[in-house]
Amino acid sequence: MLCALIMAGGKGTRFWPLSTEEKPKQFLKLLGENTMIQMTVKRVEKLLPIERIFVVTAKQYVSLVKEQLPNLPDRNIIVEPVGKNTAPCIALSAFIIKKYYQDANIAVLPSDHLIKDEEKFIQVLADADKFIKEKPKAIVTIGMTPDRPETGYGYIKYSGNKIEVNSSQIISVEAFVEKPNLEKAKEYLSSGQYLWNGGMFIWKADNILNLTREYLNETYNILSEIAATKEEHFEENLEKKYNEVQGISVDYGIMENAKDIYVIPGDFGWDDVGNWSSIERYSKRDNNDNVKNGNSYFYNSSGNIVVTNKKVLLNNIDNLIIVETDDYILVSSKDREQEIKIAKDLIS
Repeated sequence: MLCALIMAGGKGTRFWPLSTEEKPKQFLKLLGENTMIQMTVKRVEKLLPIERIFVVTAKQYVSLVKEQLPNLPDRNIIVEPVGKNTAPCIALSAFIIKKYYQDANIAVLPSDHLIKDEEKFIQVLADADKFIKEKPKAIVTIGMTPDRPETGYGYIKYSGNKIEVNSSQIISVEAFVEKPNLEKAKEYLSSGQYLWNGGMFIWKADNILNLTREYLNETYNILSEIAATKEEHFEENLEKKYNEVQGISVDYGIMENAKDIYVIPGDFGWDDVGNWSSIERYSKRDNNDNVKNGNSYFYNSSGNIVVTNKKVLLNNIDNLIIVETDDYILVSSKDREQEIKIAKDLIS
């Protein structure tokens, strides 16, 4: 029984000041009429009924989840009392999902990614689910075929024989690689053996819990105690005990230790929409490659991204990001935009 777990607790700091801790990017309309989390759920609903779609989020975002996903059952909102990174978050969710679907396979998906070819993506999920049913101790991840030397993503190195499952090729994973510098990223691109790591996993709930018990035993013991709590005391015990788990990512805690890992190369128009330049890739531009709203005017200026309420005139300015909200005005060079999440701490 395939279920989806949508991760919606991130703070989207690279989209500051539009994305804030109070309302991060997964709850914003960045690429159309729907918010990112609404786009994600609508996409998954092409494969699964809403009853088998779960959202895990921080306590402070529960009201936003309910407001933006009114058809999602309350039981399907899993609340993390405090952020402890992805390994304990996923294990907690697996315990809860198993209460409703004992034999569940779980597709773990980010809440804030763009996927253009949704039909192809849904087919990949279905093929991964079929593979996991046949190999219940395996882990399948989805890697995106790179089209540029990207330094903002982690990579997956793959090798070995290709297993055909319907229209998908499933290949053994050799290693997960951290975000590279530009020279390394160019090597990865030219080698043809690396895929972008999109943070998507498909596995059996029992398997991820067994791996948590094996590699993060203390965390497993705490979570299993929480999961065994009677419903009327569950929230109270979760609040009390969850802070004791180790804060660690699933990549470090599980994936670097697990053995039976496979990847499906995905070619369905994926983007993690992780910064302002990613918006540029999907927005209309003027003849000088400026991305703007209706309040922006340019004279001898090119390559700028402008999102403002007030009228703005750029005079002989190139490659800037200018964003206005009720509280802040951001002006950043495009080539140093990765530092926005650091620089914002000066004033926030």
